[in-house]
Parts: sequence; structure tokens; C-alpha cells
Amino acid sequence: MMKKPELLVPAASLEVLKTAVIFGADAVYIGGEAFGLRAKAKNFSAQDMAEGIAFAHERGVKVYVTANILAHNYDLEGAKDYFRELKEMKPDALIIADPGMFALAREICPEIDVHISTQANNTNYMTYRFWHEQGAKRVVSARELSLREIKEIRENIPEEMEIESFVHGAMCISYSGRCLLSNYFTGRDANHGACTHPCRWKYALVEETRPGEYLPVFENDRGTFIFNSKDLNMIEHIPELVDAGIDSFKIEGRMKTALYVATVARTYRRAIDDYFASEEQYRANLDWYRAEIAKCTYRKFTTGFYFGKADENTQIYDESTYVSEYIYLGIVGAVADECARIEQRNKFCVGDEIEIMKPRGENIPVKVLAMYDAEGNSVESCPHPKQTIDVRLSEVPEVGDILRVEKSEE
Repeated sequence: MMKKPELLVPAASLEVLKTAVIFGADAVYIGGEAFGLRAKAKNFSAQDMAEGIAFAHERGVKVYVTANILAHNYDLEGAKDYFRELKEMKPDALIIADPGMFALAREICPEIDVHISTQANNTNYMTYRFWHEQGAKRVVSARELSLREIKEIRENIPEEMEIESFVHGAMCISYSGRCLLSNYFTGRDANHGACTHPCRWKYALVEETRPGEYLPVFENDRGTFIFNSKDLNMIEHIPELVDAGIDSFKIEGRMKTALYVATVARTYRRAIDDYFASEEQYRANLDWYRAEIAKCTYRKFTTGFYFGKADENTQIYDESTYVSEYIYLGIVGAVADECARIEQRNKFCVGDEIEIMKPRGENIPVKVLAMYDAEGNSVESCPHPKQTIDVRLSEVPEVGDILRVEKSEE
């Protein structure tokens, strides 16, 4: 029998973690305030991490914590203290790339599983076997592997060894994240979580014998973005991913909004469940998956390396901006007297046509009938970010629902 894969979803904050859990994640991965590779993400304080782990565990969802920096000597004492804190919080696994960090984790909190990060460049079954012998439970495959290669790894590692692979999100121009451009240009080290994403910048060429003479490479009047990869999207290839023997489908995006996480988690949740109900049901709903996944922010889509080496079609040459069709308004935190309380994220007004996004898959169009500020005063709009407001809609939402609005074409 086929093993149903885990859906692993990122969370940048406690709010996003709760959203990921509500919208269908089997597991979430988060970072603390140090030792992870997303230093610009909001990340979790110790208090928020403890609350998030408790929230997830109460609902049968696992939590993995990143500690995947490539450590220097000066990192090690702090890492010891960090692992001692995590020992008390009891996450389900630690995500680690560096052998030194791995050794510390096994010494300080051996009861917590260790997953080997994609940052460790895991490209062959001997590497998987090595980490299994050291005590790792799971290895995250390098993004540069094809499905054929992953299937071969599955056939040559112990049955209990788990494979985790990215199925959706941003791709890196450098080998599984080992990029030196950021450090070179800005002094901010990608391998310490401070990447400035220079692969998204605009470049020109310089010929060796003509120093200082910059040669533009025009695709159009905006120039070219020669390192700018499309985003990975495998929503149409769930059967192939399952056949390859992947145990955990990983969504990239630990700096994304709750709306992004909810959209991607809900779509992949339904696609996986549909496929395991029957392949016919999955095939019949492909149009729905495509339409829904396109409602989150993205940079056009590619299948990455899964079906062969990347080529010129995996890059975007004319711009570095995201496609974004919907605006995130807020999450329903409470419902009283048929009003939904939200912490607003973007401005909207009484009379607007918006949408309730349900965890189960429904999108319900509604009209904003009334709006009240924190003091109970009637207002016509909510112009201040993170303003707490009560909203009366033409249909009453539930706690955990997301409010969003489609961008106008103007």
C-alpha cells in the first residue's frame, strides 16, 4: 500500500503557525530567534514557540524547529543553550545541516528527532545511509535531484529512513542554498540566515578586455534578471511524488504571510487527500488546484529539477516582481453578535465585496455591511495596519477563517 505523505508547511510567526494547522498541515517548521537560516523572518520567541508547539500538539500536528546554520566556533556555546531550551519545549524534530550542530543536538537532547537540512546537499543514497547511522531520522533531499534519483535513493536506504522534499515555493540560484553572492555584495551571510536575495537583482555583462564597460542584456526595456528562478509548483504531479517514495512534502516559505500559507496548505491538503481517495478524483479536480494555487503570490511556475535538468525555461528574464492576485485582510480571531473580530492587515471599507476563505476549501463571496473600531464606534474603513476591528458581513464567518479580497484590475 502507498504511504500517505506528510504535508509540511512553514510558519513565520505564531499567527501563521495556527493558520497552517487550521488549513491542513500535518506538520509545521519554524525558527527561533537564532541558529536558523531565515534571520529576516519574524521568527519565534521562546514564549511563542512554546505556545505554538502546544497548539499544534493539541491538534495532532507536529512541529519541527530549524537550527540549520553552518556554524562557526563562536556559535557553539549559544547553540548549546538553545538546545537546552528546546529540550524543555519538546518539538518533534530539529532541522540541522552542520555536523557540529548535529553532534550537540544528539548530546543535549537525544530524545528529539533530527532531520538533516537540504543545506547539507543530500544528493545520494550513501549520504542518507551515513546520516541514518549517525541517528538521523530524516534527510531533506537537495532541490537538484530528479524524481528518478529520489526513487533510487528510496530503494537503497533503510525502510524507516524518511525522505523529505520541497514541492512548492522559491528556488535558489545556487546549489541548495549555498550562495555567496549576498556575502560578497553586502557582507550579509546567506549561510547565517541574512541573505539579501541578490539573485533577484538586475545584472549586466562586462567583457574581460573592456573593464568598466557595461553591456546590457535586453529581453525588453526593463533589462534582464538572469539569475531569477521561477517558483517550484508540483501540485499537478502528486502521483509522481508519491511514486518516488517521498515521505514528506515540504512547502517553502518561512517568510510568507498567513494568506500565502493558508492558500498553499489548503490546496496541497485537498490534492493529497483526493489522490489517496482515488486518482480519478484527483485528476477531476486539477483545474481547481491550479486556480487556487495561482491565488497566492508567486514568480510564475516551474517543476524545477524533478523531470530533468533546469533549462532556460526555468528562469524569468524580464522582471523580479511577484504575481499577486489577492490581498490579505485578516484572520477571524473571534465571533460575537454575528460580528467577526480581526486584526486588519490591509485597508478595506464598508460596502466592499470580499471573500471568506474556509479551511475546508470553500471560498464564500460576502459584502461588508458594517465595521466597528476597538471602542465600538461605527467606522467606514480601517486605514491603520494591525487595527483591531469588528466586521459585520453578509454571512457570518468562523474563527480561523481568512478574509481576503481580489485585486482590482485598475
